[in-house]
Amino acid sequence: MQFHHHGYVSGDPRVQPAAGVGIDRPTEVPDEVDVLIVGTGPAGVVTAAQLSQFPGITTRIVERRGGRLPIGQADGIQARSVETFQAFGFAERIIAEAYRITEMAFWKPDPADPAKILRAARAKDDTTGISEFPHLIVNQARVLDYFAEFMANAPTRMSPDYGLEFRSLEVDDGADYPVTVTLVHTAGPDEGRERTVRAKYVVGADGARSKVRDSIGCTMAGDKANHAWGVMDVLAVTDFPDIRTKCAIQSGTGGSILLIPREGGYLFRMYVDLGEVDPEDKGAVRNTTIEQIIAQANEILHPYTLDVRNVAWHSVYEVGHRLTDRFDDVLPDQLGMRTPRVFITGDACHTHSAKAGQGMNVSMQDGFNLGWKLGHVLEGRSPESLLSTYSAERQVIAKNLIDFDKEWSTLMAKKPEDFASPSELEDFYVSTAEFPAGFMTEYTPSLLIAEAAHQGLATGFPVGKRFKSAPVVRVCDTNPMHLGHHATADGRWRIYVFADAAAAGTAYAATGDAGTPGSASPLADFAEWIANAPDSPLAATPEGADRDAWFDVKVIYQQEHTSVDIGAVPAAFKPQVGPFQLKDYEKVYATDPTADIFELRGLDRGGVVVVVRPDQYVANVLPLTATAELGAFFAPVLSAGNRVPESLGHAG
Repeated sequence: MQFHHHGYVSGDPRVQPAAGVGIDRPTEVPDEVDVLIVGTGPAGVVTAAQLSQFPGITTRIVERRGGRLPIGQADGIQARSVETFQAFGFAERIIAEAYRITEMAFWKPDPADPAKILRAARAKDDTTGISEFPHLIVNQARVLDYFAEFMANAPTRMSPDYGLEFRSLEVDDGADYPVTVTLVHTAGPDEGRERTVRAKYVVGADGARSKVRDSIGCTMAGDKANHAWGVMDVLAVTDFPDIRTKCAIQSGTGGSILLIPREGGYLFRMYVDLGEVDPEDKGAVRNTTIEQIIAQANEILHPYTLDVRNVAWHSVYEVGHRLTDRFDDVLPDQLGMRTPRVFITGDACHTHSAKAGQGMNVSMQDGFNLGWKLGHVLEGRSPESLLSTYSAERQVIAKNLIDFDKEWSTLMAKKPEDFASPSELEDFYVSTAEFPAGFMTEYTPSLLIAEAAHQGLATGFPVGKRFKSAPVVRVCDTNPMHLGHHATADGRWRIYVFADAAAAGTAYAATGDAGTPGSASPLADFAEWIANAPDSPLAATPEGADRDAWFDVKVIYQQEHTSVDIGAVPAAFKPQVGPFQLKDYEKVYATDPTADIFELRGLDRGGVVVVVRPDQYVANVLPLTATAELGAFFAPVLSAGNRVPESLGHAG
């Protein structure tokens, strides 16, 4: 965390100074806003939290409830989500209060007595070290609390507007504020009163029964599996030995349980198999009582018993898999002719079973994908065409999720005798670990993703996939750290420059020998170009803003930190920031001798540039010499004639 560059900070450095629309922010929702977000679920709050970092943009998020969510249905936090929490500044705190999944146990009928169950196998949760962050369990309400705190501490001082329900909207592309939204007060002295808000963009994050989705004519298509599950969060006394371990439990009767311990050491969740549902059931299975769910759980757990002392929450649901035909208001025959004004995210777009722990996680990535794009367009950084990439990118991801969840939920509902092999369930769990962890997302070439023409220079940073962090040492203070952890959710692009073999202060001779003074190295040439060339992306930074306001450029040397002369590091990697034009030394890194990032990520020793989007996905991989290609990549992403956004400065 960086601060003091605008003057001494004596309070909590996480509370950023109010700026732009955050100064004297009105209590009531204005009649005109830039972005109106409907719903404070995971997708909505992530979109709002990202937009809270743009001081010149008026964003409001409305919620029909009268206050914060006290208890949420979702609880599984995949490692990709924890990476995202790191960008929003609360990964360490939420890890401390969460339950951590390190292993899963598989219980099956005892071959000697199928009426009983026994532990048949264990599987490590992450055998490949896919992320430095853990797989967690924590209530959705706490996740929303942390994002709300981030919003409140942001320059815009954003907070949810509770007690306002979405009714309808109309779009007039020719108006300055094209989307007219009708809201109704659901609480307080104005309960029942309608009001109108005009917005430039609307984001529907209002759940599976989304009214925003209906208002733009999106249709949900899919099917039900005709299988029901009871889910309960309970405090209980039991002799089941793995009550604090994640378990898949299959009984001889055919019923199964997915057991998920919850945060706090005592609470746990059970998804209890209620069996096949008659297609003519017409929802009657949803009337299953908590007593019936507990009785079914005890039958499956035999010979162990479950004495439930307190029920925090319970529900009954039927497995269904549904996906919308599009994620915005652009009809198929309008593609390329108009840009979207209304978007839908999260459960409004995709619904599936809860047992793979994907709903909240994928929804948050929807919001992260959309938030910075809206910020860049509204601030004048990028053309409106950027917004068309949201539906194109996220619909494919949702389809992959539903295909995966169909397979996983089908396996969970299978009877033991129907498996092709005794270890089929645990084999599937281990072999597909990368998908539910959130790391199989791979965006295809587009305005924001380059063709992987130079992928061989950085095999460990696949173009289109999330940037996988690795250990480095920060030169200025010798601190070991993870390179990706310095990338906050501030809306900036990251340009990671992995140096050639020459140390800072030396260069290559024409013969290629390292250390010959007086000649240029590929890194030195790149630094000169990115700092001063008219086709450098940094040239788009508005006059008066910090040099790194839009692009965070870092250098990583191949040598250990003791061999890097920070005084000789090119100025491009030590920008001057803030009103006092202080030098930022925290963009210069060296190799960690215990974990060489060049080896870990397959980086070419001749040097390589890795471009990373504001939502942490690798957008391009290039050699140090490909400055023209880098400039050409950014040219269509950056708007001509950018205006200077309010209160632009160095985010740290």
